[in-house]
Amino acid sequence: METHAEARAFFVFGDSLVDNGNNNYLVTTARADAYPYGIDYPSHQATGRFSNGLNIPDIISESMGWEPTLPYLSPQLVEQKLLIGANFASAGVGVLNDTGIQFVNIIRIYQQLNYFEEYKQRVSELIGEDETQKLVKESLVLITLGGNDFVNNYFLVPYSARSRQYSLPKYVPFVISEYKKVLKRLYKLGFRRVIVTGTGPLGCVPAELAQHSTDGECAKELQKAASLFNPQLDKMLKQLNHGLGKDVFIAANTNLMHMDFIANPTRFGFVTSKIACCGQGPYNGLGLCTPLSNLCPNRDLYAFWDPFHPSEKANRMIVQQMLTGSNLYMHPMNLSTIMAMDSRA
Repeated sequence: METHAEARAFFVFGDSLVDNGNNNYLVTTARADAYPYGIDYPSHQATGRFSNGLNIPDIISESMGWEPTLPYLSPQLVEQKLLIGANFASAGVGVLNDTGIQFVNIIRIYQQLNYFEEYKQRVSELIGEDETQKLVKESLVLITLGGNDFVNNYFLVPYSARSRQYSLPKYVPFVISEYKKVLKRLYKLGFRRVIVTGTGPLGCVPAELAQHSTDGECAKELQKAASLFNPQLDKMLKQLNHGLGKDVFIAANTNLMHMDFIANPTRFGFVTSKIACCGQGPYNGLGLCTPLSNLCPNRDLYAFWDPFHPSEKANRMIVQQMLTGSNLYMHPMNLSTIMAMDSRA
């Protein structure tokens, strides 16, 4: 479905669910630059996207009829390409600075925001300061953070530093309060339309099933984390909007979007929502997806591409809900409504 919304710049911040290749330019273990990643991408090459094909930002751009954004670190992001927007996301990052330290070089969220300031400078040289402010103000932003603060921090190892410091019910509000600072900074940078995704059902991904599940049930502690985090995130976004007197932050209930096909895979055309297409071990959930992994012949039958990330088909369903979903999925409004409202503004 293409809505062909009028062109507006699109900016992406966050983690591997939305990284489209920044980590390829870094010395890090968090990368997706080898086969079979990208097996269904138009070029059939690994691009650094943690997907068999397109990821969520790609599909948003495609459904709007926009050119896909380039990774900020890409040498091709120059001249007119800058005006499309840019993707600053980096696999492995979280809200907190100590999330993902095991991946060594990743672009932590405040560094992503610093890069955006640098980007603004570059665009100003191209089109002048006033036009740049306008481009930012009229742009659309997608930010996806939080999952790694649990998976690659709190629950990374038994007795992790953060789990010794905080009980789970105290850790969640701490992460939320730090996230609020990030979102306030986005507002300060001039953004006025920001889609903020919750975390998916963290305990139901193949990686967690492989480690914690005996008969396919989701891992309880991680599910508890998601069930605490998502409602608190929602509440925080409402408070921010209320304080600003306008709907800047749009909550995308990615937990529910995922739960739909986890609870009922066949209804959505999947044969399984437990086994990853690419991986090894129970549920194909152990280790990374590599050229030596098991690989399913038809990616469209799997809700999960690798132990952590949805398949392109699942990503398409998620974006469909972002575009046209009810208030249950997109609050206070979905993307189609935003585009219609802003084009009249």
